[in-house]
Amino acid sequence: MAEQREILEQLKKTLQQLSVEPSKNGQIADETKERRHEEFTARDLEHSYEVASQEFIDFMYENPTTYHVISFFSKMLDKNGFKYLSEKSNWNDSIGENGGKFYTLRNGTNLSAFVLGKNWKAEKGIGAIGSHVDALTVKLKPASFEDLSQGYGRIAVAPYGGTLNELWLDRDLGIGGRLLYKKKGTNEIKSTLIDSTPYPICRIPSLAPHFGKPAEGPFDKEDQTVPVIGFPTPSEDETPTDDEKNSPLAGKHNTHLLRYVANLAGLEVSELIQMDLDLFDVQKGTIGGIRKHFIFAPRLDDRLCSFAAMIALVSYAKNVNTDDSDAFSTVTLYDNEEIGSLTRQGAKGRLLESVVERATSAFSKKPVDLHTVWANSIILSADVNHLLNPNFPEVYMKNHSPVPNVGITLSLDPNGHMATDVVGTALVEELARLNGDKVQYFQIKNNSRSGGTIGPSLASQTGARTIDLGIAQMSMHSIRAATGSMDVKLGTKFFNGFFRNWRSVYDEFGEL
Repeated sequence: MAEQREILEQLKKTLQQLSVEPSKNGQIADETKERRHEEFTARDLEHSYEVASQEFIDFMYENPTTYHVISFFSKMLDKNGFKYLSEKSNWNDSIGENGGKFYTLRNGTNLSAFVLGKNWKAEKGIGAIGSHVDALTVKLKPASFEDLSQGYGRIAVAPYGGTLNELWLDRDLGIGGRLLYKKKGTNEIKSTLIDSTPYPICRIPSLAPHFGKPAEGPFDKEDQTVPVIGFPTPSEDETPTDDEKNSPLAGKHNTHLLRYVANLAGLEVSELIQMDLDLFDVQKGTIGGIRKHFIFAPRLDDRLCSFAAMIALVSYAKNVNTDDSDAFSTVTLYDNEEIGSLTRQGAKGRLLESVVERATSAFSKKPVDLHTVWANSIILSADVNHLLNPNFPEVYMKNHSPVPNVGITLSLDPNGHMATDVVGTALVEELARLNGDKVQYFQIKNNSRSGGTIGPSLASQTGARTIDLGIAQMSMHSIRAATGSMDVKLGTKFFNGFFRNWRSVYDEFGEL
């Protein structure tokens, strides 16, 4: 008995050490992220494939929502010499005749970063990469309170894109996103980000197959895929205090949930004004396969191309002297691609077009002929496409079936779902040849349905030649997908080569 008590006491001490307050966990995570922002430099292109993949996995784990991803990249840009330009300010005094490195944000979920050379002119056009950073997720409803169901506490959620299906059952789901708050005694509304990682707050339970047909699905997304957050006892009072009732969210959400998210942010419930929160798989990605050929991770679509493009731009910028450059190079990351892009922070919100117009006008100290700019530009619409699944080879078209760890994949479609044309295809192949890269093709079979990208929207809004391509992945739109363990670095390498070589190669095509 004495030995057992000693073991239990030691276990108790260990659990106490592990049970750090959520706000302190956040502080530790923030310090880790700050160190990681400083680690992303030009040397990333020199890393081994495995190191590059592990950095991507760490990035994904530490930034589970679109808000976190954009915040991460903003800090990375700050630490690498990019100057922040508020969209609400006048840029005329911020961008001088020598150009420079800049970025702007919209809504906390949409970012555009650019490098502008001193010798740039309209005829040089823009070398742009556009990618989306939103991923399939589950959103907390504006009023998520649910009455107890057979004693279980639940929260009301809505699917973002094609979620709340069988792929989301029995997963450990964390919560994170943006809180709006107002500190006591002030009138200023501020925002902060929260993330429960590594702690899952809920799961969506499946029904055991022993129950027969009701367990087979498909399941009603309103009533049968509701996340369970607990089984409260009568002593666990869910009644908000008088102070907590001062929050406009009181009564709209489970009181324990409000207390939890407020604690994550180091706030009181009464200070909460509004929130935009996601549920996500807390399991960290990993390098896998018997010879480490794969990355298995959540939310690859499309943090994968976004990450590679941003690392490529920052690496390119470190090796460019803007005093000697005649290039305008940019990466724009969009929200809401998964739901159609028709929002101010989506591709149809035209942030890239706004940035180009404002930046070139401020740089030139006069309006610039944007028709000339776009006619001389190339946009890469970088979005993941489909790796060959060896269990279903019959659904893939011969010679259009990408495999892992080879290189970037062109997305092709004769019916306009992709923006790539024949000149764009030839341009990418020549860029790859110069950079020592390989190019693969993907096109859907005639008897299958094609997906979509931001490419056609960017092409039609600007008139610029736009090329759809990306890093291929398996199990697209699953809660957990796969890509090649060499593909993060291969994608970064290609995008970096694009910034260095696109102008000289495109000049070879003349009036085409």
